[in-house]
Amino acid sequence: MYTVIAFICMFGLLVFVHEFGHLIFAKRAGMLAREFAIGFGPKIFSFIKSETLYTIRLLPIGGYVRVAGEDPEIIELRPGHHIGLEFNQQGKVNKIIVNNKSKHPNARVIEVERADLDHELVIEGYDVNEHDEKLTFAVDRKAFFIMDEMETQIAPFDRQFAGKTPGQRAMQLFAGPMMNFLLAIVIFIIIGIIYGTPSEQAFIADVQSNSPAEEAGFEAGDLIIQIDDTPIETWEDFTNIVRDHPDQELTMMVERNDDIVSLAVTPHAEEVVEGETIGQIGVYQGFEKSFTKTFKYGFMQTYETTKAILTSLMMLVTGQVSIDMLAGPVGIYDFTDQVVQTGFMNFLMWTAMLSINLGIINLIPLPALDGGRLLFVVIEAIRGKPVDPQKEGIVHFIGFALLMLLMIVVTWNDIQRLFL
Repeated sequence: MYTVIAFICMFGLLVFVHEFGHLIFAKRAGMLAREFAIGFGPKIFSFIKSETLYTIRLLPIGGYVRVAGEDPEIIELRPGHHIGLEFNQQGKVNKIIVNNKSKHPNARVIEVERADLDHELVIEGYDVNEHDEKLTFAVDRKAFFIMDEMETQIAPFDRQFAGKTPGQRAMQLFAGPMMNFLLAIVIFIIIGIIYGTPSEQAFIADVQSNSPAEEAGFEAGDLIIQIDDTPIETWEDFTNIVRDHPDQELTMMVERNDDIVSLAVTPHAEEVVEGETIGQIGVYQGFEKSFTKTFKYGFMQTYETTKAILTSLMMLVTGQVSIDMLAGPVGIYDFTDQVVQTGFMNFLMWTAMLSINLGIINLIPLPALDGGRLLFVVIEAIRGKPVDPQKEGIVHFIGFALLMLLMIVVTWNDIQRLFL
Protein backbone atom coordinates (compact mmCIF):
# COMPACT_ATOMS: atom_id res chain seq x y z
CA MET A 1 0.00 0.00 0.00
CA TYR A 2 2.87 2.37 0.82
CA THR A 3 4.30 1.79 -2.65
CA VAL A 4 0.96 2.49 -4.33
CA ILE A 5 0.55 5.76 -2.41
CA ALA A 6 4.18 6.75 -3.07
CA PHE A 7 3.87 5.98 -6.78
CA ILE A 8 0.61 7.92 -7.17
CA CYS A 9 2.03 10.93 -5.30
CA MET A 10 5.27 10.82 -7.30
CA PHE A 11 3.52 10.40 -10.64
CA GLY A 12 0.97 13.10 -9.83
CA LEU A 13 3.70 15.55 -8.80
CA LEU A 14 5.83 14.98 -11.92
CA VAL A 15 2.90 15.31 -14.32
CA PHE A 16 1.34 18.23 -12.45
CA VAL A 17 4.56 20.26 -12.43
CA HIS A 18 5.22 19.53 -16.12
CA GLU A 19 1.73 20.45 -17.30
CA PHE A 20 1.55 23.41 -14.90
CA GLY A 21 4.55 24.88 -16.74
CA HIS A 22 2.70 24.58 -20.05
CA LEU A 23 -0.45 26.09 -18.49
CA ILE A 24 1.21 29.10 -16.86
CA PHE A 25 3.12 30.14 -19.96
CA ALA A 26 0.08 29.57 -22.18
CA LYS A 27 -1.91 31.94 -19.99
CA ARG A 28 0.96 34.45 -19.82
CA ALA A 29 1.03 34.52 -23.62
CA GLY A 30 -2.74 35.09 -23.73
CA MET A 31 -3.59 31.65 -25.11
CA LEU A 32 -6.94 30.11 -24.18
CA ALA A 33 -6.09 26.97 -22.20
CA ARG A 34 -9.22 24.87 -22.53
CA GLU A 35 -8.20 21.97 -20.29
CA PHE A 36 -5.54 21.00 -17.76
CA ALA A 37 -5.61 17.22 -17.33
CA ILE A 38 -3.79 14.74 -15.13
CA GLY A 39 -4.14 11.31 -16.72
CA PHE A 40 -6.03 10.16 -19.81
CA GLY A 41 -9.36 8.51 -20.46
CA PRO A 42 -12.68 9.10 -18.66
CA LYS A 43 -12.96 12.00 -16.22
CA ILE A 44 -13.23 11.09 -12.55
CA PHE A 45 -13.08 14.66 -11.20
CA SER A 46 -13.35 18.10 -12.81
CA PHE A 47 -14.03 21.77 -12.18
CA ILE A 48 -13.79 25.00 -14.18
CA LYS A 49 -11.80 28.06 -13.12
CA SER A 50 -10.70 31.09 -15.15
CA GLU A 51 -11.79 29.64 -18.53
CA THR A 52 -9.91 26.36 -17.95
CA LEU A 53 -11.39 22.94 -17.22
CA TYR A 54 -9.27 21.11 -14.64
CA THR A 55 -9.66 17.32 -14.77
CA ILE A 56 -8.28 14.17 -13.19
CA ARG A 57 -8.70 11.23 -15.55
CA LEU A 58 -8.75 7.50 -15.00
CA LEU A 59 -5.54 6.29 -16.69
CA PRO A 60 -2.35 7.49 -14.91
CA ILE A 61 -0.13 7.49 -17.99
CA GLY A 62 0.55 11.21 -18.44
CA GLY A 63 -1.32 14.47 -18.76
CA TYR A 64 -1.87 17.38 -21.11
CA VAL A 65 -2.83 21.02 -21.51
CA ARG A 66 -5.31 21.55 -24.34
CA VAL A 67 -4.77 24.96 -25.92
CA ALA A 68 -7.20 26.67 -28.31
CA GLY A 69 -6.36 26.10 -31.95
CA GLU A 70 -5.83 22.38 -31.43
CA ASP A 71 -9.48 21.55 -30.83
CA PRO A 72 -11.18 19.16 -33.26
CA GLU A 73 -14.44 19.56 -31.34
CA ILE A 74 -14.87 23.27 -32.24
CA ILE A 75 -17.83 23.68 -34.59
CA GLU A 76 -17.28 25.29 -37.97
CA LEU A 77 -20.29 27.38 -39.00
CA ARG A 78 -21.00 26.86 -42.69
CA PRO A 79 -23.44 28.64 -45.03
CA GLY A 80 -26.91 27.20 -44.65
CA HIS A 81 -26.54 26.15 -41.01
CA HIS A 82 -29.45 27.06 -38.76
CA ILE A 83 -28.19 28.25 -35.38
CA GLY A 84 -29.63 30.01 -32.37
CA LEU A 85 -28.12 33.21 -31.02
CA GLU A 86 -28.37 34.68 -27.55
CA PHE A 87 -27.07 38.12 -26.68
CA ASN A 88 -25.46 39.89 -23.74
CA GLN A 89 -26.37 43.34 -22.40
CA GLN A 90 -24.09 45.00 -24.97
CA GLY A 91 -26.05 43.40 -27.81
CA LYS A 92 -23.24 41.04 -28.79
CA VAL A 93 -23.69 37.33 -29.35
CA ASN A 94 -22.58 35.45 -26.24
CA LYS A 95 -24.10 32.04 -26.99
CA ILE A 96 -24.20 30.17 -30.30
CA ILE A 97 -26.63 27.26 -30.07
CA VAL A 98 -25.69 24.62 -32.62
CA ASN A 99 -28.42 22.05 -31.92
CA ASN A 100 -31.35 21.47 -29.55
CA LYS A 101 -32.47 25.00 -30.29
CA SER A 102 -35.96 24.23 -28.91
CA LYS A 103 -34.41 24.15 -25.43
CA HIS A 104 -33.47 27.80 -25.83
CA PRO A 105 -36.77 29.62 -26.51
CA ASN A 106 -35.17 33.05 -26.18
CA ALA A 107 -32.59 32.36 -28.88
CA ARG A 108 -32.89 34.07 -32.25
CA VAL A 109 -32.66 31.43 -34.98
CA ILE A 110 -30.82 32.46 -38.15
CA GLU A 111 -29.55 30.81 -41.30
CA VAL A 112 -25.81 31.39 -41.61
CA GLU A 113 -24.43 32.97 -44.76
CA ARG A 114 -20.93 33.77 -43.44
CA ALA A 115 -19.18 33.53 -40.11
CA ASP A 116 -15.74 34.68 -39.01
CA LEU A 117 -14.98 33.86 -35.40
CA ASP A 118 -11.20 34.10 -35.78
CA HIS A 119 -10.62 37.71 -36.83
CA GLU A 120 -13.74 39.81 -37.51
CA LEU A 121 -15.91 38.13 -34.86
CA VAL A 122 -19.11 38.45 -36.89
CA ILE A 123 -21.92 36.19 -38.03
CA GLU A 124 -23.93 37.15 -41.11
CA GLY A 125 -27.22 35.55 -42.06
CA TYR A 126 -30.98 35.73 -42.29
CA ASP A 127 -33.68 35.40 -39.68
CA VAL A 128 -35.42 32.10 -40.53
CA ASN A 129 -38.82 33.67 -39.84
CA GLU A 130 -38.32 36.70 -42.08
CA HIS A 131 -35.50 35.86 -44.53
CA ASP A 132 -35.74 39.19 -46.33
CA GLU A 133 -32.80 41.17 -45.00
CA LYS A 134 -29.25 40.01 -44.35
CA LEU A 135 -28.24 40.68 -40.76
CA THR A 136 -24.80 41.11 -39.22
CA PHE A 137 -24.19 40.17 -35.59
CA ALA A 138 -21.11 41.12 -33.58
CA VAL A 139 -19.80 38.24 -31.48
CA ASP A 140 -18.37 38.68 -28.00
CA ARG A 141 -14.71 37.54 -27.64
CA LYS A 142 -15.78 35.16 -24.88
CA ALA A 143 -18.91 33.77 -26.50
CA PHE A 144 -19.73 30.07 -26.19
CA PHE A 145 -20.75 27.37 -28.63
CA ILE A 146 -23.50 25.18 -27.15
CA MET A 147 -23.49 21.70 -28.64
CA ASP A 148 -25.53 18.94 -26.99
CA GLU A 149 -25.95 21.38 -24.09
CA MET A 150 -22.16 21.45 -23.58
CA GLU A 151 -20.49 24.87 -23.62
CA THR A 152 -17.19 25.50 -25.42
CA GLN A 153 -15.69 28.96 -25.44
CA ILE A 154 -14.73 30.39 -28.84
CA ALA A 155 -11.13 31.46 -29.37
CA PRO A 156 -10.28 34.44 -31.59
CA PHE A 157 -7.07 33.90 -33.53
CA ASP A 158 -5.00 36.02 -31.14
CA ARG A 159 -5.93 33.56 -28.35
CA GLN A 160 -4.99 30.47 -30.33
CA PHE A 161 -1.59 28.73 -30.19
CA ALA A 162 -0.95 29.53 -33.86
CA GLY A 163 -1.81 33.20 -33.26
CA LYS A 164 1.21 33.77 -31.04
CA THR A 165 4.79 34.63 -31.99
CA PRO A 166 7.30 31.77 -32.47
CA GLY A 167 9.02 32.91 -29.27
CA GLN A 168 5.81 32.71 -27.22
CA ARG A 169 4.95 29.29 -28.65
CA ALA A 170 8.47 27.98 -28.08
CA MET A 171 8.42 29.16 -24.47
CA GLN A 172 5.03 27.55 -23.86
CA LEU A 173 6.35 24.23 -25.19
CA PHE A 174 9.67 24.48 -23.34
CA ALA A 175 8.02 25.42 -20.04
CA GLY A 176 6.93 21.86 -19.23
CA PRO A 177 10.43 20.30 -19.34
CA MET A 178 11.87 23.42 -17.70
CA MET A 179 9.57 22.94 -14.71
CA ASN A 180 10.76 19.33 -14.38
CA PHE A 181 14.35 20.53 -14.08
CA LEU A 182 13.31 23.18 -11.54
CA LEU A 183 11.44 20.53 -9.55
CA ALA A 184 14.59 18.39 -9.42
CA ILE A 185 16.61 21.36 -8.15
CA VAL A 186 14.03 22.02 -5.43
CA ILE A 187 13.96 18.35 -4.38
CA PHE A 188 17.76 18.17 -4.12
CA ILE A 189 17.75 21.40 -2.06
CA ILE A 190 15.13 19.85 0.26
CA ILE A 191 17.36 16.78 0.62
CA GLY A 192 20.25 19.08 1.50
CA ILE A 193 18.20 20.92 4.11
CA ILE A 194 16.87 17.73 5.74
CA TYR A 195 19.82 15.38 5.46
CA GLY A 196 22.74 17.65 4.59
CA THR A 197 24.94 17.69 1.51
CA PRO A 198 27.49 15.03 0.52
CA SER A 199 30.83 15.58 2.19
CA GLU A 200 33.62 16.55 -0.18
CA GLN A 201 36.02 14.38 1.80
CA ALA A 202 35.99 10.57 1.64
CA PHE A 203 33.93 10.38 4.83
CA ILE A 204 31.93 7.17 5.40
CA ALA A 205 28.43 7.59 6.83
CA ASP A 206 27.50 3.91 6.99
CA VAL A 207 28.65 0.45 5.92
CA GLN A 208 26.44 -2.10 4.17
CA SER A 209 25.89 -5.44 5.86
CA ASN A 210 27.77 -8.42 4.37
CA SER A 211 29.81 -6.09 2.15
CA PRO A 212 33.58 -6.15 1.45
CA ALA A 213 33.88 -3.00 3.59
CA GLU A 214 32.23 -4.67 6.60
CA GLU A 215 34.45 -7.75 6.22
CA ALA A 216 37.52 -5.50 6.06
CA GLY A 217 36.56 -3.71 9.29
CA PHE A 218 35.35 -0.31 8.05
CA GLU A 219 33.11 1.65 10.41
CA ALA A 220 30.74 4.60 10.15
CA GLY A 221 32.72 7.80 10.73
CA ASP A 222 35.90 6.59 9.04
CA LEU A 223 37.77 9.13 6.91
CA ILE A 224 39.79 7.58 4.06
CA ILE A 225 43.03 9.51 3.57
CA GLN A 226 45.13 7.16 1.42
CA ILE A 227 44.75 4.13 -0.90
CA ASP A 228 48.00 2.25 -1.47
CA ASP A 229 50.43 5.10 -2.24
CA THR A 230 47.80 7.58 -3.48
CA PRO A 231 46.61 10.38 -1.14
CA ILE A 232 42.81 10.74 -1.05
CA GLU A 233 41.39 14.24 -0.74
CA THR A 234 37.84 13.87 -2.06
CA TRP A 235 35.07 11.27 -2.20
CA GLU A 236 35.50 11.25 -5.98
CA ASP A 237 39.18 10.31 -5.62
CA PHE A 238 38.12 7.38 -3.43
CA THR A 239 35.29 6.10 -5.67
CA ASN A 240 37.37 6.39 -8.86
CA ILE A 241 40.09 4.14 -7.47
CA VAL A 242 37.60 1.60 -6.08
CA ARG A 243 35.68 1.50 -9.36
CA ASP A 244 38.88 0.92 -11.35
CA HIS A 245 40.01 -2.05 -9.23
CA PRO A 246 37.30 -4.74 -9.17
CA ASP A 247 38.48 -7.97 -7.50
CA GLN A 248 41.86 -6.37 -6.68
CA GLU A 249 43.01 -5.92 -3.09
CA LEU A 250 43.55 -2.32 -1.96
CA THR A 251 45.24 -1.08 1.19
CA MET A 252 43.48 1.94 2.67
CA MET A 253 44.66 4.26 5.40
CA VAL A 254 41.71 5.40 7.53
CA GLU A 255 41.52 8.17 10.13
CA ARG A 256 39.37 6.96 13.03
CA ASN A 257 39.06 8.80 16.37
CA ASP A 258 42.39 10.61 15.87
CA ASP A 259 44.11 7.29 15.07
CA ILE A 260 45.35 6.00 11.71
CA VAL A 261 44.14 2.49 10.83
CA SER A 262 45.29 0.37 7.88
CA LEU A 263 42.62 -1.82 6.26
CA ALA A 264 42.85 -4.22 3.31
CA VAL A 265 39.72 -4.56 1.16
CA THR A 266 38.93 -6.22 -2.17
CA PRO A 267 36.19 -4.38 -4.15
CA HIS A 268 33.42 -6.65 -5.35
CA ALA A 269 33.01 -6.70 -9.16
CA GLU A 270 29.64 -5.30 -10.34
CA GLU A 271 28.56 -5.35 -14.01
CA VAL A 272 26.83 -2.00 -14.67
CA VAL A 273 26.35 -2.45 -18.43
CA GLU A 274 27.20 -5.31 -20.73
CA GLY A 275 30.96 -5.59 -20.97
CA GLU A 276 31.70 -2.97 -18.26
CA THR A 277 32.53 -3.98 -14.68
CA ILE A 278 33.31 -1.70 -11.75
CA GLY A 279 34.45 -2.27 -8.19
CA GLN A 280 32.32 -1.57 -5.08
CA ILE A 281 33.05 -2.06 -1.38
CA GLY A 282 29.61 -1.18 0.07
CA VAL A 283 29.87 2.14 1.89
CA TYR A 284 27.66 5.23 1.97
CA GLN A 285 28.99 8.75 1.51
CA GLY A 286 28.93 11.03 4.53
CA PHE A 287 26.77 14.17 4.69
CA GLU A 288 27.31 17.57 6.28
CA LYS A 289 24.99 20.51 7.04
CA SER A 290 25.82 23.76 5.23
CA PHE A 291 23.31 26.44 4.22
CA THR A 292 25.36 27.75 1.28
CA LYS A 293 26.35 24.30 0.03
CA THR A 294 22.72 23.19 0.07
CA PHE A 295 21.72 25.45 -2.84
CA LYS A 296 24.89 24.67 -4.77
CA TYR A 297 24.13 20.98 -4.23
CA GLY A 298 20.64 21.39 -5.73
CA PHE A 299 21.99 22.81 -8.98
CA MET A 300 25.10 20.61 -9.20
CA GLN A 301 23.21 17.38 -8.51
CA THR A 302 20.65 18.28 -11.19
CA TYR A 303 23.48 19.00 -13.63
CA GLU A 304 25.32 15.75 -12.86
CA THR A 305 22.13 13.70 -13.11
CA THR A 306 21.23 15.36 -16.41
CA LYS A 307 24.70 14.58 -17.77
CA ALA A 308 24.45 10.93 -16.68
CA ILE A 309 21.00 10.49 -18.28
CA LEU A 310 22.17 12.10 -21.54
CA THR A 311 25.19 9.78 -21.59
CA SER A 312 22.93 6.75 -21.14
CA LEU A 313 20.61 8.05 -23.86
CA MET A 314 23.51 8.41 -26.30
CA MET A 315 24.61 4.86 -25.48
CA LEU A 316 21.08 3.69 -26.28
CA VAL A 317 21.04 5.56 -29.59
CA THR A 318 24.46 4.23 -30.61
CA GLY A 319 23.52 0.67 -29.68
CA GLN A 320 25.89 0.35 -26.71
CA VAL A 321 22.87 -0.28 -24.49
CA SER A 322 19.95 -2.55 -25.41
CA ILE A 323 16.36 -1.31 -25.55
CA ASP A 324 15.73 -3.91 -22.84
CA MET A 325 17.33 -1.44 -20.42
CA LEU A 326 14.38 0.93 -20.88
CA ALA A 327 11.61 0.88 -18.29
CA GLY A 328 7.95 1.81 -18.69
CA PRO A 329 5.27 2.44 -16.04
CA VAL A 330 5.44 -1.16 -14.78
CA GLY A 331 9.22 -1.08 -14.45
CA ILE A 332 9.15 2.33 -12.78
CA TYR A 333 6.55 1.08 -10.30
CA ASP A 334 8.64 -1.99 -9.52
CA PHE A 335 11.77 0.07 -8.93
CA THR A 336 9.78 2.58 -6.87
CA ASP A 337 8.75 -0.33 -4.64
CA GLN A 338 12.42 -1.16 -4.10
CA VAL A 339 13.38 2.45 -3.44
CA VAL A 340 10.56 3.02 -0.95
CA GLN A 341 11.96 0.19 1.17
CA THR A 342 15.34 1.97 1.46
CA GLY A 343 14.04 5.21 2.98
CA PHE A 344 12.51 8.58 2.28
CA MET A 345 15.74 10.24 1.13
CA ASN A 346 16.28 7.68 -1.63
CA PHE A 347 12.64 8.08 -2.65
CA LEU A 348 13.18 11.84 -2.97
CA MET A 349 16.31 11.27 -5.06
CA TRP A 350 14.43 8.79 -7.28
CA THR A 351 11.66 11.36 -7.79
CA ALA A 352 14.20 14.05 -8.75
CA MET A 353 15.90 11.68 -11.20
CA LEU A 354 12.56 10.79 -12.82
CA SER A 355 11.69 14.48 -13.08
CA ILE A 356 14.95 15.19 -14.92
CA ASN A 357 14.39 12.15 -17.11
CA LEU A 358 10.88 13.36 -17.98
CA GLY A 359 12.26 16.78 -18.89
CA ILE A 360 14.97 15.33 -21.12
CA ILE A 361 12.67 12.84 -22.88
CA ASN A 362 10.18 15.59 -23.68
CA LEU A 363 12.90 17.76 -25.19
CA ILE A 364 14.00 15.05 -27.64
CA PRO A 365 12.93 16.30 -31.11
CA LEU A 366 10.54 13.42 -31.77
CA PRO A 367 7.05 13.95 -33.21
CA ALA A 368 4.23 14.35 -30.66
CA LEU A 369 6.69 15.28 -27.87
CA ASP A 370 7.40 18.86 -26.77
CA GLY A 371 10.77 18.67 -28.51
CA GLY A 372 9.17 17.62 -31.80
CA ARG A 373 6.71 20.52 -31.67
CA LEU A 374 9.55 22.88 -30.72
CA LEU A 375 11.39 21.72 -33.83
CA PHE A 376 8.48 22.78 -36.04
CA VAL A 377 8.43 26.21 -34.34
CA VAL A 378 12.16 26.58 -35.02
CA ILE A 379 11.65 25.55 -38.65
CA GLU A 380 8.91 28.18 -38.95
CA ALA A 381 11.19 30.85 -37.47
CA ILE A 382 13.92 29.97 -39.98
CA ARG A 383 11.58 29.73 -43.01
CA GLY A 384 9.55 32.77 -42.04
CA LYS A 385 6.30 30.86 -42.51
CA PRO A 386 4.66 27.92 -40.73
CA VAL A 387 4.71 24.33 -41.90
CA ASP A 388 1.40 23.17 -43.40
CA PRO A 389 -0.72 22.27 -40.31
CA GLN A 390 -2.05 19.13 -42.01
CA LYS A 391 1.45 17.86 -42.77
CA GLU A 392 2.61 18.67 -39.25
CA GLY A 393 -0.44 16.89 -37.85
CA ILE A 394 0.34 13.76 -39.88
CA VAL A 395 3.94 13.74 -38.61
CA HIS A 396 2.80 14.07 -35.00
CA PHE A 397 0.17 11.35 -35.46
CA ILE A 398 2.72 8.90 -36.86
CA GLY A 399 5.17 9.84 -34.11
CA PHE A 400 2.54 9.32 -31.43
CA ALA A 401 1.64 5.91 -32.86
CA LEU A 402 5.31 4.86 -32.83
CA LEU A 403 5.71 6.10 -29.25
CA MET A 404 2.69 4.05 -28.19
CA LEU A 405 4.22 1.01 -29.91
CA LEU A 406 7.49 1.61 -28.05
CA MET A 407 5.54 1.94 -24.79
CA ILE A 408 3.86 -1.42 -25.42
CA VAL A 409 7.22 -3.10 -26.12
CA VAL A 410 8.85 -1.57 -23.03
CA THR A 411 5.87 -2.48 -20.82
CA TRP A 412 5.97 -6.07 -22.11
CA ASN A 413 9.68 -6.26 -21.26
CA ASP A 414 8.90 -4.89 -17.77
CA ILE A 415 6.26 -7.55 -17.21
CA GLN A 416 8.63 -10.31 -18.38
CA ARG A 417 11.35 -9.10 -16.00
CA LEU A 418 8.93 -9.31 -13.08
CA PHE A 419 8.51 -13.04 -13.64
CA LEU A 420 12.12 -13.93 -14.39
